[in-house]
Amino acid sequence: MGDGFRIANWLIEPRLNTVARNGATTRLEPKVMEVLVCLARRAGEPVSKEELLQAVWPDTFVTDDGLKRSISELRRVFEDDVREPRVIQTIPKRGYRLMVPVEPVNAEPDTSPKSPSEESRGAHRRWRTLALLSGGLAAALLILLGALYVSSKQRLSGTSVAPQIRSIAVLPLQNLSGDPGQEYFSDGMTDALITDLAQIGSLKVISRTSSMQYKHTSKSLPEIAHELGIDGIVEGSIQRSGDRLLITAQLIHGPSDRHFWAHTYEGDFRDVFALERNVTDDIARQVQVRLKPQNQELKSQPQPTSPEALDAYLQGNYHLSKYGNGSGAEELKTAAKFFQQAIDADPKFGPAYFGLAHAYSELPVLLPQDAAAERKADETGVALDPNSPEAQITLANIKLGDLDWPGAEKEFRKAVALSPNNAEAHDDFCEVLSEMGRMDEAWKECQIAQGLDPDNDHLATILYKRGDYDHAIAALRLMTDRHPNDGGLHYLLYECYVMKQNDKDAIKELERMLTLYGLSDAAAEIHRVFVASGFRAAMLQWAKKIEKLQAKQQFYMPVNLADAYAILSENDHALHWLDQAVEHRDMIRAGLPATWLGTDPMLASLRTDPRYKDLLRRVGLPP
Repeated sequence: MGDGFRIANWLIEPRLNTVARNGATTRLEPKVMEVLVCLARRAGEPVSKEELLQAVWPDTFVTDDGLKRSISELRRVFEDDVREPRVIQTIPKRGYRLMVPVEPVNAEPDTSPKSPSEESRGAHRRWRTLALLSGGLAAALLILLGALYVSSKQRLSGTSVAPQIRSIAVLPLQNLSGDPGQEYFSDGMTDALITDLAQIGSLKVISRTSSMQYKHTSKSLPEIAHELGIDGIVEGSIQRSGDRLLITAQLIHGPSDRHFWAHTYEGDFRDVFALERNVTDDIARQVQVRLKPQNQELKSQPQPTSPEALDAYLQGNYHLSKYGNGSGAEELKTAAKFFQQAIDADPKFGPAYFGLAHAYSELPVLLPQDAAAERKADETGVALDPNSPEAQITLANIKLGDLDWPGAEKEFRKAVALSPNNAEAHDDFCEVLSEMGRMDEAWKECQIAQGLDPDNDHLATILYKRGDYDHAIAALRLMTDRHPNDGGLHYLLYECYVMKQNDKDAIKELERMLTLYGLSDAAAEIHRVFVASGFRAAMLQWAKKIEKLQAKQQFYMPVNLADAYAILSENDHALHWLDQAVEHRDMIRAGLPATWLGTDPMLASLRTDPRYKDLLRRVGLPP
């Protein structure tokens, strides 16, 4: 069928990879066209997935997802509906079937004269064939033509209304390079696409952490749209061969699985950010047509850099993202190594400095030299890329670390204005506002963060600070069901149960947290003490354990120590460790001690102590 054929009123030309109808031509990816040709050769018959994969990708390992995307693209072109198919039918657990007849267009017509009897016999055969088909393929064809007529009539009369896309998620781009070692690259491009789309103020964009959970998922697009509460889904693939790149992307209305748009981009590896920006711009145009007439320019521009710097930067991001998902601090060190390689390859590449600073900030113990390196990397990144969202968040956290509350608020407002879909910025801003005593404003920011990142918790902390422990526990239980190995969630559950005086569950969550952080011996110790001597003895054992870990430079947790001693009403010890937290705040992720000093319920026993009020004044908070 290489010379062309028709399906209903579509003309397919495989040699040109085109599908044409009514003067409009759509170009297909070569592999998508090959899938169509395979189905057309056996029109009306089921074709198994295995046959299609072997025929189209004989020398490349491709998962079912690649085939599904090809079928989805064909359905988009033929305006077919997966729920009520008229062109391509999915046969569960088997494969697919082209439902309409195929008519070759390259055959020469027979112009030889026919006798009346031959004409009559031919007419009789045609009518007989139509009669036989009327219960099957012909019926499908008539239904298809009728639907197309109605669809065309609706478009002409202006009654067809396209669903609006006001919110969007970018699913992880599929790595089609045939090399699992290239996963860092496809993940990095997914991140870049999300970051750029997040700058569109009129569009809600789901965060990376919530989108990445659907990597290799078997869930349908309507299921994903329902779980994330979004209208639009971007999915695609990326293939890297040497210095050449091929990126495909498509925009789909998630609830209906209806395709809006698809395109293929090809270019050089060194131009990858420009290619990714083209994808972003095209998607922005597609959704903004349905949102408002004016175009909104994306504020930050792609930075050109060397292939070596780019490759090292993407590998750094890949290892950084693995930390906290079952991987330890070694991932942070590996990430820092790659970010430094990127900086060495291109000292003017701003994103690499932000990545390096982030890797340092996540270390369990931030030694003075590490803290200095983090600060230097942050300041260099800001100087090189001052208009990026990362720069604004960095400036806000620097101000917070310097206890400049008005300055931190100003920079956070800039950050959320520049990148309104950045869940981290809204979450951090929530912390700052809550500590300044503006709980209602803080709650709104945390709600925005939760909407942008629904797979992770952004509400439990503010609920805990407001004393709403039951709702905080409910939110945390929902998240621990999704992320049972997140030690931070279990620690916050421990704090909530302490405040509810539920000693048994509090110790259980504390033990779980310690086990997840590789301290199973400490967890067993605390359990034995609790069973033998009760809650107070177990808390004292916990405080002594933290002090030992700090002495060995395994962790630096002065605020946690202050919490434990405050619960024990050991105010002198609690205040000592709060003083240490403020004095050595550079050893903890920027601003962390300050954003808990005034609102942590576990410090309630200190509220009337003049020394505590003086500490709050020293850090610029209302006593």
